[in-house]
Amino acid sequence: MQDFLAGTGYTILYYCILAAAALLARFLIRIPDEIFRKTLHGILLGSLLVYVFGFTVWYHAALSCLCFAAVVFPILFFFERFKSYSHMVTERRRGELKSSLLLVFSMFAAVISVCWGWLGDRLLVLASVYAWGIGDAAAALIGKRFGRHKIPGTKKSFEGSLSMFLSSFLAVFLILYIRGGISLGGMVITALATGAVSAAVEVYTPGGMDTVSCPLAAMTVLLPLSAVFGG
Repeated sequence: MQDFLAGTGYTILYYCILAAAALLARFLIRIPDEIFRKTLHGILLGSLLVYVFGFTVWYHAALSCLCFAAVVFPILFFFERFKSYSHMVTERRRGELKSSLLLVFSMFAAVISVCWGWLGDRLLVLASVYAWGIGDAAAALIGKRFGRHKIPGTKKSFEGSLSMFLSSFLAVFLILYIRGGISLGGMVITALATGAVSAAVEVYTPGGMDTVSCPLAAMTVLLPLSAVFGG
């Protein structure tokens, strides 16, 4: 219980400091909406480090994710009644933030349970999630600014998807390199395959569900390949 309370306390402190800093910057500096969205996205991704390293027991971390979602959801539901709220958090549609957070924390709990709980490997949690998180941020920023060539049948661009693939590849490769236990060639092949699958799934996942589909797809590719190459 002490581990659960301490880890959850670290998480709450992390969010209070980072969210307050982001909102203060939003008021003081004219930050473009998409940049602010990705700032919030980055804060959310950064919290995974707290869940992975701020707890000593995996199920405490997974339970804390679910508890946090259960507490934050009604709070955000309350704030939605204020007209300025949606603009402040740059929602594209009403209720986007609370539904996204529910999906993200549920996904965190699932990936933690498989990678850390089942396989005992915390760094694979980071690799699975950051294959999506870092790549998705790059795809949004590059795609919106430079995305001139649309992928047929979608609203996504080749430029955005390529940036997601490259960012996912680099994120996974760096985490695998830090983790060790795999040959350099194995790291490259695993990172390339994970990045390619993450980018492809992101293109064809509708309605913001890539929050779940991409990390799970990345994990499905990453885990067996890392095992094949000896990690």
